[in-house]
Amino acid sequence: MKIAIFGTTLHAGVMAALLAERGNDVFWCADHDYKGLEEQIVCQTYQEQDVNRLLVKQRQLGFLKDCRFSSIPLDIEAYLFCFSPTELQFALEVTQLLNIRPIIHPRLMINGSTFGLHGTEKLKQNLPKDHWVYFPDMIQEGNAINSVLTVKHVIVGVESDYTKTIMHEMLRPFFRFNHQYLFMPILDAEFTKLSISGMLATRISYMNDMALVAEKLGIDIANVKEGMAADTRIGSAYLSAGVGFGGENFSHDILTLSNVVSDTGARSRLLEQVWEINEQQKEVLFRKLWNYYHCDLKDKVVAIWGAAFKENTSNIHNAPIHSMLTALWAQGAIVKLHDPQALEEIQARYGKRNDLILCTEQYEATRGAHALCVMTVWKQYLSPDYKKLQQLMAHPFILDGRNVYDPVYIKQQGFAYEGIGRL
Repeated sequence: MKIAIFGTTLHAGVMAALLAERGNDVFWCADHDYKGLEEQIVCQTYQEQDVNRLLVKQRQLGFLKDCRFSSIPLDIEAYLFCFSPTELQFALEVTQLLNIRPIIHPRLMINGSTFGLHGTEKLKQNLPKDHWVYFPDMIQEGNAINSVLTVKHVIVGVESDYTKTIMHEMLRPFFRFNHQYLFMPILDAEFTKLSISGMLATRISYMNDMALVAEKLGIDIANVKEGMAADTRIGSAYLSAGVGFGGENFSHDILTLSNVVSDTGARSRLLEQVWEINEQQKEVLFRKLWNYYHCDLKDKVVAIWGAAFKENTSNIHNAPIHSMLTALWAQGAIVKLHDPQALEEIQARYGKRNDLILCTEQYEATRGAHALCVMTVWKQYLSPDYKKLQQLMAHPFILDGRNVYDPVYIKQQGFAYEGIGRL
């Protein structure tokens, strides 16, 4: 098939790479200047090297072509829109331009953007003669390619049997069996996608709520998690207590779903409470640190490992790091921060400050620190050199915001320790 892809999201890059790898002719327009006449072509890259390597390979083989809007062939069979929640106007601009192009309608138009409920309908208004499909963005940052290739069932919102047939053919190289396809009306699929995010967020906030109770009862939340995960009715996914969730698409889905529920007049406050618990959880490490130093953090040096909302990404959108930094600076603390990928994003967000020292080496961030806060589960943080930390830190205190360490072992190494619901 000849497929055109619009957008710069990770979903756009992954689908461009995978569709090209399966023999499709993919034309990727990653430039938001759709009316521009410049000859320069934007070649989008990502922090995830597996995605970049596959993109480079498909460009070299000729199956993937980076192009401007004006260079997209007129005989494209399917158009895939992959925009972020804040890029609706870009998507609408593309549909308006496609409407005036001399292409033969109807064509297959696939909304893979995170616009929430009725997002596909908004795009369809500019191209009402075409066949529309909703193909939700289920990409997991940090595990992008595998999150597509290992999915057991794929949700597709369709309007007719005809669009089912075309989508089945396009996705057949990835999902071989008919039972893997969950076809449903477009609005149902949009609501399903939001509901999935809501359920995952509920599990996270539930565990964080239980971690707070566990601490007060002298119970280790790690034991509780293992017991719950062993129950086949529950499973282990999204049961880790920590400093809260973040990410642009995930957070957008929760807020959108909460608004949808409120707009219906339903008397459910569950999602509001889920969001409130998550926002409060982002301050839990600060409260532990503040109590440890008897409410006096002025001029204390606090080392932080991890700024991204999760490992293997540079994304800091709605990440717990923001609440932590705001609270620490309000108390006069000095922050020394390390993250393998997100330092540029932090620099762009906060600029140069005397109370923010960005470190490109993780142990340099701990030099002279009165506490070390672990905020993101990067692999390089999992087995630290405790002797080196003892030598570098002004005080041996570790706050484990993701429960990645063994409290007993860390205390044996001479450190004070605080986790989330740990003893």
